[in-house]
Amino acid sequence: MAKQKIVLAYSGGLDTSIILTWLKEQYDCEVIAVCCNAGQKEDFKEIEEKAYKTGASKAYILDIQKEFVEDYIWPTMKAGAIYEDAYLLGTSMARPLMAKKLVEIAEQEGAFYICHGCTGKGNDQVRFETTIKALNPAIKIIAPWRTWDFHSREDLIEYAKAHDIPIHQTVEKIYSRDENIWHISHEGGNLENPWNEHLKDIHVLSCEPEDAPDEVTYVDIDFAQGVPVGLNGEKMDAVSLLNKLNELGSQNGIGTIDIIENRLVGMKSRGVYETPGGTILYAAHTDLERLILDRDTMQYKNIVAQKFAQMVYDGLWFTPLREAISAFVDVTQQQVTGTVKMKLYKGNALPVASKSDYALYSEEFATFSADEVYNQHDAEGFINLFSLPLKIRAIQKEQLEGGSKYSDQLEKKVLKGGEFIQ
Repeated sequence: MAKQKIVLAYSGGLDTSIILTWLKEQYDCEVIAVCCNAGQKEDFKEIEEKAYKTGASKAYILDIQKEFVEDYIWPTMKAGAIYEDAYLLGTSMARPLMAKKLVEIAEQEGAFYICHGCTGKGNDQVRFETTIKALNPAIKIIAPWRTWDFHSREDLIEYAKAHDIPIHQTVEKIYSRDENIWHISHEGGNLENPWNEHLKDIHVLSCEPEDAPDEVTYVDIDFAQGVPVGLNGEKMDAVSLLNKLNELGSQNGIGTIDIIENRLVGMKSRGVYETPGGTILYAAHTDLERLILDRDTMQYKNIVAQKFAQMVYDGLWFTPLREAISAFVDVTQQQVTGTVKMKLYKGNALPVASKSDYALYSEEFATFSADEVYNQHDAEGFINLFSLPLKIRAIQKEQLEGGSKYSDQLEKKVLKGGEFIQ
């Protein structure tokens, strides 16, 4: 009888390398390793070879960069979604797509089990599993960190040594990292004490701002309906554009944050996130929206952005509400087309100029110089109407309190059109 198949979300790192061997020991099964190339700097050929050496029956290496940027990053950026005003959701956005690919491979291979290496303390377990359940509820999920006897990554290192599994981590220096084309995150090790300043050697993408060049870098970013489409007047595909901005941001020490965040599972955690290109894009996109969108739309969109960010963080990508919010966002972006000039310098990404054919800004109306399009006398009537509720409230309050402040006027005059008349 053929062995049952288990599809494993495989990275070739510490956890999934141990899990692959552990699954074969525990379930006497066929393990199909699936590694998604989301833009992390890895030797994928080496990962594939390691999967087979560790016992995988098949190994898939899937390049998901284009789909990730176009279908997940851009919609999230257009929404202006930022979790807890700091985190640009690099890991959160990637997990639903990876889980989607796991489901596709499982259905293709006739596998009824999907295994992931997420810990029982983290958010990723929720993101993977909610997606799997949304796309194929018949698939069963194996989460070793919630069932096995290992309690720490130190335990895994000892297991790897006993089974001759090659790893890069050591007990003395352990960081849990997640990298894709959008960012890299760092957790664990000395970061677990919030009083410890993170060390410079933790950086993978960006330098420290003080180590960045003393020269300013300018870059023009072109947008079409909220989507970045070119740099400095040159049209570029999504992956190339983001990679170029990552390069520029990294050189200028842009996009590193060190934050305490509220995990979905109820605890706080500390992470260092490097998002060089994404930080530049968010600043540019927001600046262009300020030029184009009306006040009410911007204010309501900011409310929606908070909900969108929480849904992405919580792994609720494949939900009716997320889709509905994205539809709303797309409407707001129909005229978000134009160019923003960004000034990059020592950790700062500053919008310094913008232009658009759809700009609501009008120099003729906004100028402090003489103009022929705006009658300043109109402001008086506007203010009278705008403040009328406040005036009525003040009069009513005085009457109810039996005061005399306005009594003489009120006995002799009536309120009409915002003014007292005889």
